[in-house]
Amino acid sequence: MKLAIITAYPPSKITLNEYAYHLVKQFRQKELITELILLTDVTEGAKKLDFVEQGCKVSVKECWSFNSYGNILSVNKAINQTRPDSILFNLQFMKFGDKKIPAAMGLLLPLICKIKRIPTIVLLHNILEEVDLKKAGFSSNKLMQNIYLFLGSILTKLILKADIVVVTMRKYVGVLEKKYNVKNVMAIPHGTFEVLKKPTFNLPKGALKIMTFGKFGTYKKVDLLIEAVQIVRSITKMDLEIVIAGTNHPNAPKYLESVKKRFNYVPKLIFTGYVEEDEIPQLFNESAVVVFPYTSTTGSSGVLHQAGGYGKAVIMPDLGDLALLVKEEGYRAEFFEPTSSASLAKSIEAIVTNEAYRIALGIANYEAASAYPMSMITGIYLDTFLDIANETSVENSCNYQVN
Repeated sequence: MKLAIITAYPPSKITLNEYAYHLVKQFRQKELITELILLTDVTEGAKKLDFVEQGCKVSVKECWSFNSYGNILSVNKAINQTRPDSILFNLQFMKFGDKKIPAAMGLLLPLICKIKRIPTIVLLHNILEEVDLKKAGFSSNKLMQNIYLFLGSILTKLILKADIVVVTMRKYVGVLEKKYNVKNVMAIPHGTFEVLKKPTFNLPKGALKIMTFGKFGTYKKVDLLIEAVQIVRSITKMDLEIVIAGTNHPNAPKYLESVKKRFNYVPKLIFTGYVEEDEIPQLFNESAVVVFPYTSTTGSSGVLHQAGGYGKAVIMPDLGDLALLVKEEGYRAEFFEPTSSASLAKSIEAIVTNEAYRIALGIANYEAASAYPMSMITGIYLDTFLDIANETSVENSCNYQVN
């Protein structure tokens, strides 16, 4: 099979590029795949293809750019030139831009692939029906929210023209089937990027690192975390370091800069900026606990799966899809009230003052992450592509007999 993946890809800074890296890393080891074609965004640096493992040929064709109005034409041209047997989209609604028109035009591509009769799977990491548009930074205006939902419904209908649309939570299957009256939606778990053979639950000497990871400023805000750690410091007198790993969300471009100014008096407050792929293991390994300072959720959490893969204790709000994901996939977390710094402080204190509890959470999360390695996830995708091919073959055979 000659498989094309339409995605952002490292060193891209566009969302989901890290996920694509780990998909490719596992896909290329599958015997069924003869060539992987990466139809990616244009980047200044060379694409990250530093795989140690042997595997199939990997070709890269940079054919789209964030917020470009020409993506629909350039990607279509790349598909015609490379002629893949199957196509996988690694998508969310702002994949091709944060401006309405280029973002929407890019999401027409699965329909074009369907018209071309190329077996197509869309991995849709979030659905608008389950996003709080105000907290996610889209708009606080009710009229604009309704407009976004209306346009989102139209785009979702077009995305659903793909042979299969994959979501990472079972709940979303029911939401889409009920609203759009379709039967081509299936749930495949997010998967765990790296599962260590023997994670270490020991921590380096020095300050205990309280880490959070993501794109901040909309429903992910670090103010509460900083305040909570200050409370824990005052109560326990422990040496704690706050590590804020990541960047601003596109809808909140100046957020972290404002946080730095407001909390410039707080000691041991580290802002890492964008974390390169090869820096992620050290980031997680050195952390005592990973905190999710969210006020809302937009789907499955890649950070939770990463934390599990490194055997880390996690703290998260008891709300929405995060709480559901913990129950579905067997993770364990210390929960807190999403708007209360005092509640978050209690959760942090419960872990940093009790090493046995921290390790127990880490072990449980490692076991949960180990159940869904990316090697298994990519295998499910390949089985699904084979099912699509078989159904197409039967359909063509029936059409031939009727004619």
